[in-house]
Amino acid sequence: MSAVRASAMRIELSANARFTGRVRRLAGVAAVALGVVWWLAATDAAAPRWAATALLMGWWSMTPLLMMSLLRPSLRLLLVVPSTLVTLGLLGMLPGAFAAGELAAVGWASLFAGIVLGDLLGLWFWLRLAPVPAALEHPFSRGRWALIVVHVACILVGIALAALG
Repeated sequence: MSAVRASAMRIELSANARFTGRVRRLAGVAAVALGVVWWLAATDAAAPRWAATALLMGWWSMTPLLMMSLLRPSLRLLLVVPSTLVTLGLLGMLPGAFAAGELAAVGWASLFAGIVLGDLLGLWFWLRLAPVPAALEHPFSRGRWALIVVHVACILVGIALAALG
């Protein structure tokens, strides 16, 4: 493995200045987006209390953990915990959403798909649980940005539809 490939491979868990900018942006976006998702669940009379609680715990833990990881990048490994809480909370929202109506169901399903995609991307790129193709190796490659755009689009569409449903 070349030195360039080896150094790029671990940038996600490093204090690299370009990557810390991404972590800061992610912390800000997570603070807002996960708060909105929790609020949608908390104000939905049909939402299971445990699902709203899991979303709240994921929201409250994601941003501080991301911010702490700026000082200690290895803490990013722990992002699996809030990510799992959010994913489980969204999973709990699906049955009630499908019973409530088409628009809500599509919204919560889109949110779930977007979050699961983000979970998988984090496991793949940040934690390297599977080999990463050379074209996606660099954190700022076009391919990675394309996957991030799909992830964010699913979440934004999901929020809008869940709010309208």
